[in-house]
Amino acid sequence: MDLTNPNFYFNRELSWLEFNERVLEEAQDKSNLLMERLKFLAITASNLDEFFMVRVSNLWEQEPSIVNESEPTGLNPLQQLHLISLKVHEMVNRQYSCLNRSILPALEREGILLPDYSELDNSQRDMAERYFRSTVYPILTPMAIDSSRPFPLLNNRTINIFIELSEINGDNICKAVLQIPTVISRIISLPSGNGKRQFMMLEDIITEHLDELFEGYEVLGASLFRITRNSDLSIDEEDIDDLLGEMEKSIKRRRWGAPVRLEIEKSMNRASREFLEQTLELDTEDIYELSGSLDLTVWTAFAGLPEFETLRNASLQPQPCIDFLGHESLFEAIRERDILVHHPYESFDCVVNFVREAAADPNVLAIKQTLYRVSGDSPIVNALMQAAENGKQVTVLVELKARFDEENNIIWAKKLEKSGCHVVYGLTGLKIHCKICLIVRREDDGIRRYIHLGTGNYNDTTAKIYTDLGYFTCKETFGSDVSKLFNALTGYSATSSWNKLAVAPFTLREMFEHYIEQETKNAYEGKGACILAKLNSLVDVGIIQALYRASMAGVRIRLIIRGICCLRSGIEGISDNITVMSIVDRFLEHSRIYYFENGGNPKLFLSSADWMPRNLNRRVEAAFPIEQQELKEQLIEILETSMSDTVKLRIQQPDGSYEKVDRRGKEHVQSQLRFYGQAVERVHEYRNELKDKIFEPILL
Repeated sequence: MDLTNPNFYFNRELSWLEFNERVLEEAQDKSNLLMERLKFLAITASNLDEFFMVRVSNLWEQEPSIVNESEPTGLNPLQQLHLISLKVHEMVNRQYSCLNRSILPALEREGILLPDYSELDNSQRDMAERYFRSTVYPILTPMAIDSSRPFPLLNNRTINIFIELSEINGDNICKAVLQIPTVISRIISLPSGNGKRQFMMLEDIITEHLDELFEGYEVLGASLFRITRNSDLSIDEEDIDDLLGEMEKSIKRRRWGAPVRLEIEKSMNRASREFLEQTLELDTEDIYELSGSLDLTVWTAFAGLPEFETLRNASLQPQPCIDFLGHESLFEAIRERDILVHHPYESFDCVVNFVREAAADPNVLAIKQTLYRVSGDSPIVNALMQAAENGKQVTVLVELKARFDEENNIIWAKKLEKSGCHVVYGLTGLKIHCKICLIVRREDDGIRRYIHLGTGNYNDTTAKIYTDLGYFTCKETFGSDVSKLFNALTGYSATSSWNKLAVAPFTLREMFEHYIEQETKNAYEGKGACILAKLNSLVDVGIIQALYRASMAGVRIRLIIRGICCLRSGIEGISDNITVMSIVDRFLEHSRIYYFENGGNPKLFLSSADWMPRNLNRRVEAAFPIEQQELKEQLIEILETSMSDTVKLRIQQPDGSYEKVDRRGKEHVQSQLRFYGQAVERVHEYRNELKDKIFEPILL
């Protein structure tokens, strides 16, 4: 069977757009609370911004008519861009239909209004005018466009007003651009009464007062527009001596990348549109007419305002991991047993405290850690700096090439160096994406290594909204592997063998393909064979073809894939034993779990890696086995509960779309809420047991 048939695959970019459609469905879903719907709508816009800045930009830079060898569908870049444009235009129409026909009317029913300027009463108008003159006017910089002043270089993703003017005593038509300030809030609260809450967009106030900026001229027309630019950093790492310095220069260049998308108000006249189209060197397909406020990401902060608490989901407070409770130190708990933590249902505090305790412990000699994405005020980074100041040997591998976190990582890298940490700025040609922390501690019986391995970033902020898994152990086999890995990353060690870890780009692909092939072999031999996997993206053609061969052999394959999936399920005789599912809910599904039945002795792995070429070939990644029966059962339960979700789970259809499960006759299961309920119940049971022990009588 020829498994290279283009009809057996979905295009990566179109599959990602299908994922964004699933997020948009959450905004359209009236069973979700209103501000949750608004938040999901803002997420779809933020997702599209990044998609254009990176993925569409990448297609623009390729030869338009040459099919990339990694593109299994046989589509060249020009064909992909055309299909993307068609799909995104449809999506944008649905976004604004959702906003204008559903969400804004629902806000109005809740007494939350966004009136036009003409609808303001006298007190609101006075307030708007005072605010404009006192705060807004001093910030504004009108920019004329003429022979001596060419079209300005406008920042990426800023909202601007394109203005047409004429001299009051003349016929000359002039053009100008005015950027909407980003240093003040874009949504302005207005004085209101009768239980109503009223707000106005900053651009509406500015547009109403344009004549004050152009004295002696008549404003003929004003329309909003927004440019999205190529923001993918391209650096030839082989030919640079200073990666840090080159990254800093590239970040500054990012805001001036070539335009790849133009968003305009639907009311913009044809002449203005054609002028922008020609000036920015864009085609009609790259222009998106919007029937409402530009840049829907503005609604994220609005939906989070304290006064709208009743219109949002109740906060789910992360629970403590009971395996750490009742112990004087985390090290004591980890010596007792290996520990698995399920975030955000269980608190990320144990990871932060793992590093904090090490920083203060006089018996800790060294800390080694990888950092890919961290928060703006990272307690982990602060603990690492404190550890160095306390005399520990601290080594930190900071990945400077973590997309859109480059600037933040550069700031932290410099601070870490100043505090005395040894900092490694990534590797040439590879991103360090694995999540590993190694603590070397002196104990009575010698040196012991404590390890944390995770599926997600060392980021205390995203750990509250991403689902991830963390694993703590002090087993020597893991300690040996992790030490080898750090030696390979910081020095010139050529490691070819590992006790427990599978590491990309060395052995990770080989490990995954081995276990898929083993299931295939078991199926041909009549043994039970099953593959379960939970991951973010499935793109790698080699893995997909291995899964097709397994399906053809009769292996039962169930995949939970949050985002991109290039595998096409349900092809008769090829993939009819494969089911692809996706969950979109209040938390971003981010953990990676891989299960292989292995002839009745299941193998389970956690990893920082998805099944994508970049993870298997161009990144330093790690997969690690979970071997304790109790923890294996915990992971299997996570997989089974996720796959039995009847509320937020969707199943891939033959055409690449996704449909929700038919809930008729099925138990109501919302997996994320069930996981949280289980975490709460574990803590409740632990405290009840503790309480019973306190009052336990002493038997003589």
